[in-house]
Amino acid sequence: MKEELIKDADACYRRAEQKAAHYFKSLYVQVMQKTYVPTLTRDIQSWKHNHIHHHTLLSFFSRGKGKPDSRGYHNYIQWLDYTGKLDNYLDRSISYIYMRDLGKALDSPDTQERVRRAVDSLKSYLTSSTKTDNPETFSMAGLYRIAQKEGIETTMIWVIDKLKTVSSNIPMGMDAEQAKRKLIKIIAGVVMHEVEEMADDISHQERAQKLDKAIRLGYSYGLTYPFIDDLLDAKVLSTKEEKQYSELIRTTLITGSVPELGEWTGKNLDLIRYIHSELQDAFEYIKVHQRPDTIKSFFEQSYVFFNSQEVDRVKDLSNGNYTNEELYIPVILKSSSSRLIVRSVISAPEDEGFDNRTFFYGIYNQLADDFADMFDDMKEGAVTPYTYYMKYHGKRLDLINPFELYWTVISNLIHNVYHSDKKTCEVILDRAINGLKRFKERMGTKKYNEVMELFASGNQKFNSIIQKMVQKADDVDFFDKLLRDHMMNILKKERKEQEDFLDTIETVRNQINNILHIPKTDHVSLMKEPIIDAANYSLVGDGKRLRPIVTWIMGVNEYGLESSAIVPLLRSLEYMHTASLIFDDLPSQDNASIRRGSPTLHQVYNIAIAELTGLFLTQKAIWEQASLDQFDSKTVLKLIKYSAQMTEEMCKGQAMDLESKGKQLTLEQLNMMCFYKTGIGFEASLIMPAILAHAKELEIEALKKFAHHAGIAFQIKDDLLDVEGDLILLGKPIGKDAENTSSTFVSILGSDGARKAMWEHFCLATKALQEVPRNKTFLKHLLNYMVNRDH
Repeated sequence: MKEELIKDADACYRRAEQKAAHYFKSLYVQVMQKTYVPTLTRDIQSWKHNHIHHHTLLSFFSRGKGKPDSRGYHNYIQWLDYTGKLDNYLDRSISYIYMRDLGKALDSPDTQERVRRAVDSLKSYLTSSTKTDNPETFSMAGLYRIAQKEGIETTMIWVIDKLKTVSSNIPMGMDAEQAKRKLIKIIAGVVMHEVEEMADDISHQERAQKLDKAIRLGYSYGLTYPFIDDLLDAKVLSTKEEKQYSELIRTTLITGSVPELGEWTGKNLDLIRYIHSELQDAFEYIKVHQRPDTIKSFFEQSYVFFNSQEVDRVKDLSNGNYTNEELYIPVILKSSSSRLIVRSVISAPEDEGFDNRTFFYGIYNQLADDFADMFDDMKEGAVTPYTYYMKYHGKRLDLINPFELYWTVISNLIHNVYHSDKKTCEVILDRAINGLKRFKERMGTKKYNEVMELFASGNQKFNSIIQKMVQKADDVDFFDKLLRDHMMNILKKERKEQEDFLDTIETVRNQINNILHIPKTDHVSLMKEPIIDAANYSLVGDGKRLRPIVTWIMGVNEYGLESSAIVPLLRSLEYMHTASLIFDDLPSQDNASIRRGSPTLHQVYNIAIAELTGLFLTQKAIWEQASLDQFDSKTVLKLIKYSAQMTEEMCKGQAMDLESKGKQLTLEQLNMMCFYKTGIGFEASLIMPAILAHAKELEIEALKKFAHHAGIAFQIKDDLLDVEGDLILLGKPIGKDAENTSSTFVSILGSDGARKAMWEHFCLATKALQEVPRNKTFLKHLLNYMVNRDH
């Protein structure tokens, strides 16, 4: 049976090869005859009138703002809007996406209307978002707010968690940011296709269902890029592992079922186990959501895509005998099938026009990408039309110049595929010149000229026209490129900030651990001092020390306080927090057996000692605060007064918690109780250094608002971990809330509802953070940690 399936798959690939060979033959004839030269020369002569501007001295001064660097996202959008260029910029950008990603013809009135609506909508969003002080275009809070409007909050939470997990499992030797960006791009592409297929009068509920499915399908299909294509290209796996893994993928696409992993002898077993499990779930999700009449097409296109990638992957740059057909036919196949799959993934009805346009268009995009990446590809020894021509053009006169083929494809698309449509000609030439301008900017003029000397067409006049356009043409940039650069900058910045955040946390945590030990009295005691031993036992546990860490970073880094001056405050916060945990664990309260990975204090000593130790640490905390001798007494008194008030509120919160056991609280009551129990501690860690630094009242109010919502989000995450967490990671038993019949966000709202509530408070905390007139990086990542932690 499997042999028959293999024959069918091979026959399918041969049919695709024949179609690609026919296309390549037609392109080959055009290249040899150089028919593209006079055709595109005429096109460019007409096109350039919109792109080469002769500014007068008066117009130079009247333009006001100088053109900013196009890589500066917000400034560039503002400049485009200010100069009146934004509409055309967005129009060519959206038109290009409709051509490339959605396979549309731009001469269609329906497409033109959809482009216009998309431009208006995007312009409205961009001009409003650039006027705000929030630069977080891709913030989790922003994405969640969009999801709320569409009624797909649970889906957004799911995909954010998935992206985080995938990113954390990208091995060394691969680019985690690129993997994440590609996944987001593919998800967006599938969603765009789904939205295009929706009727205008679709109900909100049905739209939400379709968007949910599209996001999950996009993620499922998108996983193939980091975990198949990129993984096999990155040389992370050994040769034996690559062969075994490729065979597993091939078997899946041929049989329609994911085989068991079986025995795996390579060093990447843990990685492959995770990938196998994730891809299996993704594959099954796609299969379940395929219509019977489209599933065959999906498997065929997927096999063509995978096999064409494999054919290219095994090529060796040291082999000087590849034919033009061997170089270009796999490129045609993989570049077209990758986009054809997207439509079949959502089980869209057959569209012959889409299929044809996408098939002919693919190689244009691939040749542009290969041109941009040629030096990286050469360094890695990858065979592409450009790297192969660079190496063998002097020895192989039969080789097609890929840059000439690129312009041939452009001419063929404009006049044979899109029937000489003016808008299509405008957009494709914009894109081509923009690609060369970006390449020149990135590589430098000298390197660019060397490349052009090698690849420029044999027609000197045509090449001169192209280079003149690269030098002088304006208004050829695209939003998707701006967005891509902006997204990569954000992802890289986020990763660097997160690494710095974790390093800072660990460094400060170690420093705090070294100052917490309580020494015994100097005189020789006639009796043991179990209270101090018990206190040090509780303090030495594997605590997160979040509160004193936050205080140290805010106090030292943001308010400029001397680190030595606030040591007593750091101790007091951890003493107070540890005391609250001792009381919380008592049999009369939560009756916990494990805390911070060790037996609770009352089990090691006894209940009476535990109670006295809690009281001792509370008083010790006040004593430490009174020891802040490098600050004026009025300020210290204000801090102690605030601290006493917060302790009072925390006691109220714990009393509410005890009183609520076995009772069903309202959400409002639960919010109040958990803020008193948890949020107050976070608030104190922020407000106490602010008091010492004489921060203004408006800043203190903003910090309180942030702490309020961050604290509740933290508690909701605790409630979720109590149901779903790992005992070893948590350092305390799970299921304790249910055992104690405590009202929690999970018991009241369910797991999904609790997650929504957590993200709502995350969004509110993020908004409150914008009002804090300080560097917000640490607090932003602290908030991210609170909702994304696993312990």
